[in-house]
This record gives sequence, structure tokens and C-alpha cells, in this order.
Amino acid sequence: TIAHMFKNAGYATGMFGKWGLALDGQPGLPRQMGFDQFFGYLNQRRAHNYYPPFLWRNEKKIPLPENEGHDHKQPNQYDESGRCLVNGVENPLDARYSFDLCRQEALRFVKENKESPFFLYLPVTIPHAALEVPELGEYKDLHWPIEHKIYAAMNTRLDSAVGELLQLLKDEGIEENTLIVFASDNGYSHAKRGSHDMTLDELFQHSGPWKGKKNNLHQGGVRVPALAHWSGNVPAGAECNTPWAFCDLLPTFCEIIGADPPKDIDGISVLPMLSGKHDLQQEREFLYWEYRDEQAARIADYWVYRPHPEAAVEVYHADNDPLQQYDLAAQEPEVAAKAEEVFLAEHEQSLYFPNPGETKVAWWRRLSEAGMELPHNVDL
Repeated sequence: TIAHMFKNAGYATGMFGKWGLALDGQPGLPRQMGFDQFFGYLNQRRAHNYYPPFLWRNEKKIPLPENEGHDHKQPNQYDESGRCLVNGVENPLDARYSFDLCRQEALRFVKENKESPFFLYLPVTIPHAALEVPELGEYKDLHWPIEHKIYAAMNTRLDSAVGELLQLLKDEGIEENTLIVFASDNGYSHAKRGSHDMTLDELFQHSGPWKGKKNNLHQGGVRVPALAHWSGNVPAGAECNTPWAFCDLLPTFCEIIGADPPKDIDGISVLPMLSGKHDLQQEREFLYWEYRDEQAARIADYWVYRPHPEAAVEVYHADNDPLQQYDLAAQEPEVAAKAEEVFLAEHEQSLYFPNPGETKVAWWRRLSEAGMELPHNVDL
């Protein structure tokens, strides 16, 4: 893992937020994956609740008795000052907001390791459902639906936390020697909130021009902005439209610290791009995604998409046709043929997930043949 790589290079490693790769007592906990310190959620479904009954510090469960009785699936009320009256708890104003706790842990980690190299990973949990925030702040008196006020306040709370972290790096004299990368993990969601008809996107216009959203493989489900800050190394105010992906972070970090990346990885170092040296940036043949029955790839300037294994490949100009209105498969047969090769070569059958186009019964049959226990009501 990235954490192992940093740890082997002498870096302190810390992670504060949401982990979703193992539960208590299972292999794959953060400290088994290269992190010296961890605080947050082990179960990403529990991370939907911002006033949880407990969090984890390393392998120890940390009770949060102030939050006992809270139901994150029920709405909270807000007082005249815009403070959250957390439902179900004995003292609503004393409830503890998980993001704030993780934020404090991250700042402590930086202070403790300011004299030596460190890698800090912050898989933050806001903004996300449930919509909960300790205070509405500047949005309290706006004529917006309450869900939109909460969503805006969650974004502002995250923004202030990033600002606080940046200020700490400056105060400790290490800001110029620290690379910060900030990105989203998937496209936006435009689901309606509450009983009103206005969506988040209709008010905030935060989706960008791309077709699709979270949970599909149109560009809007995959393509998100990323920010990088590194004084003297990343040109201030520069913009770049070169596509890259999270798998590129490992080789990029390796190049920065002088470590050898593993041989069997898909990513490439994007340090030249981040540094503004675009003529030195290695070109890549494609980027590939797969989700349920869908497959997609970025090939040169094109977004190629197949909604189902039996469907034809669709080809769109990635930048000039963000709504994917003009299928260029007939005009760009070489791109379509390349996509077919990529879709065939990159898919790997897994016992734990159905193949694209595979029925649930066929998948269950594979599980049964491998000796896996199936639900009692499954009829093969």
C-alpha cells in the first residue's frame, strides 16, 4: 500500500476518517496496512452517521456516550442560533461530531511529527448523507430548504478544516515542503432532498457539465476536479486538463521520495504534470473503469462507454461533448476497436462480484461451486 511504501521510507503514517477494508478482528485493518496511527470508522456504512455511538482508535473501540440514542435516519432540529439539536440524545448540544474529532486527530498528528517526514491520509466523511452538521452558520437565515443549508454548512466546515490544516503547516514552518492533494472519490449526486422539489444541483450548480452522476460510468460519475498545493513545485493558479486517476498517486509519491514503485501497478507518475513540466509527462494508453454491467475507458481525447456486454461501444469526444450526445463510433472505428480490446483485456473475473451481464443466479451458482455459503432462500 501507499502507507507501507512511506513507512518503509522512514515516514510517520497516519489516517483519520473512513476505512472500509476490514472490520474489527479481520485482516486488513489500517495498522496492518502500513499506518502507524488510525482514528475513525472501520465500517463505511456507519460513516453515514456523524454522531456515532463509537469510533476506533487503532484496534480499540472508543465509546461516545454523548451520542447514545441518536438515529441518523431521522432529521435533527436546529435552534434559533442555528445549532443542531441532535435527536435522541440526552444533551443535544453536547453530542460529538465525528468529523470534528477526526480533524483534531489530524492536527495532533502533524504537530507530533513536524520534525520528521510524515504521510497524512484524510478520507473525510463530509459532505455526504446523512445530512448533519453541528451548526448552520452563515446559512441559518437564508430562504433555502433546510437540507440545502445543512449541505452548504458541511462544505464550509470541510473548507475551514482544510484552511486550519494549511495554517498549521505554515505556523510550523513546513508548508513549503509539504505536498497536499485534494479530490473527490466519485461524481456528484443530484437526488432530491426532503419533501421539496429542488435538488442540490439546481441550487448549487455543482455537478459540472458532464452527463451522469455517482454510481454510473458516464463522465459525470467518474470525472472530478482535483487540487494540488506544493509551494515552489506546483505552479500557483495553474490549470491542467490532463486526465489522471487515483492509481497514479502511488508512483507519483514514489518518485517524490525516491522509492521504487511495485512493478505490477497500473498507475504512472504524474509529477511532471503537477510540476508544470508537461513535455516530460509520460503518456498513457488508456484509463479503464468497470461498474456492474457498465465498462468505460478514456482513450486519448475520447470517452468510450458500453452500458452492457451485449451493447455496442459508444465513442464521445471527452471535452467537446460532455453530455455524450454525439456517438462517434462510426467516424472513429480505430478508437472503438481499441475500446473493445481494452474492455476484453482489463476485465478480470472475480468470485466475489458478478461479471458484466452475468445473472444473479449464474453468479450464485459460481459461488456454490466454490463452496461458498449462500442465502437460505436461494433457488439454483
